[in-house]
Amino acid sequence: MQPTQQRIQQTKEQLRATFLEHVFHEFDEAILNLSPEGRDEKYTKMLESPFRFFRGSAYLFYADHATIPSLYHTPDEYPAWIQGDLHMDNFGAFQNEAGELVYDINDFDEGYIGSYLYDIIRMSVSIALYTETEGYRVEQQSHFIDTFIHAYVKQLQRFVANKEDPMALRFTKDNTTGPIKKVLKKLEKRKEHHLLADITFVDEHGHRNFVWSDEVEQVSPEERSAIQQAISEYRVQLSDESRAAIQIHHIQSLARKHGTGTASIGLDRYYALVEGERDASGREDLVLEIKEVRAAIPAYFLPYRDAFWARYAHQGHRVIRTQKIMHHLEDPYLGYVTMNEREFYIRERSPYKKKVKPKNYKDATDYEKTLTIMGKITAKCHSRAAVALQQVVEYRSEEEILRAIRDVASFSHYITVHALSYKERVKKDYELFQQFVARR
Repeated sequence: MQPTQQRIQQTKEQLRATFLEHVFHEFDEAILNLSPEGRDEKYTKMLESPFRFFRGSAYLFYADHATIPSLYHTPDEYPAWIQGDLHMDNFGAFQNEAGELVYDINDFDEGYIGSYLYDIIRMSVSIALYTETEGYRVEQQSHFIDTFIHAYVKQLQRFVANKEDPMALRFTKDNTTGPIKKVLKKLEKRKEHHLLADITFVDEHGHRNFVWSDEVEQVSPEERSAIQQAISEYRVQLSDESRAAIQIHHIQSLARKHGTGTASIGLDRYYALVEGERDASGREDLVLEIKEVRAAIPAYFLPYRDAFWARYAHQGHRVIRTQKIMHHLEDPYLGYVTMNEREFYIRERSPYKKKVKPKNYKDATDYEKTLTIMGKITAKCHSRAAVALQQVVEYRSEEEILRAIRDVASFSHYITVHALSYKERVKKDYELFQQFVARR
């Protein structure tokens, strides 16, 4: 390489490295206020692979994409309610309110208002990164992205044509195939107290307590007092039925939870073991998760909307509202609280919780089946959210999305080319990130 060419390459790389460091500093230190230990924990996980790096750097994705125009964006006046951090690992199986085992999106911390295109692009990039890690070539990655997109568009078309109802559609073992169906069937064999057996024990007095470990630690007296006060306030948000089902005034044990997720590492997360009344399945105790939440990452980059912020000023309220509108049946224990001037949301930590992991994919056909269902789920969530969004903006976002897409083949080609290109950007950024962490 000639000296001039070498200088150009070095300058480009240095400018990008400087940009990355600025973004990491702004969000992880200035905004999230992560401790040095919290940053170390988060960055250690992000160092595992380019895909894990991508999961933990949503702010970098939006910084790169929010200013790029596209003919496929819906107009600013016609936004969608997006999941905000869509990727392969934010889908999973769990039990819904009716006791059904379902497969759906399972993370809503970044839920916000913006173009549907951000969810589609972010998911497509994750497909490329994920499947490349598993040894699939670019041609196969392209096919997987195309599979996801066609399933998404076809499902939206079915909703608009009133062939299916997004308010009723759910994905169970009866209408899924491949690895997702196998995961759901396997969960049927899991006893409902499985989570309790893993992280709790019953002492000699018959009282259940958490098992302490590196991931589940005792809370301080100050934390205990703040959580007990917050849960007392949270109780009034529950329905009469939900209040009757659990004895909020009797918290058997409290714990601080570590080691879950990537982007949320460094934010406080607690478990509350509460006593419940015996239900039809014989369950008594349950675990409530109390998770700290900050403003959604997309909010820092996408258009500001007064009506949305007026309605969802509390970030915990925004998160649980996103979950409620995107799921067929909601967690009956969803709520939100403020502790020490920080915002949290509360939900049940489901004893039935499982993802499709790399080991569950035996071949390319398994990926096709899984991504088809993920595409349908994404369409369902966008379409269901459109109903709630009418409280803020009066229009049907499914129709606006299809109007923006126009021709699915051209749209899929555009997304695929962009996703594969950005995948290479992520891999280069991952190398710069490794250098950045080494210098810290």
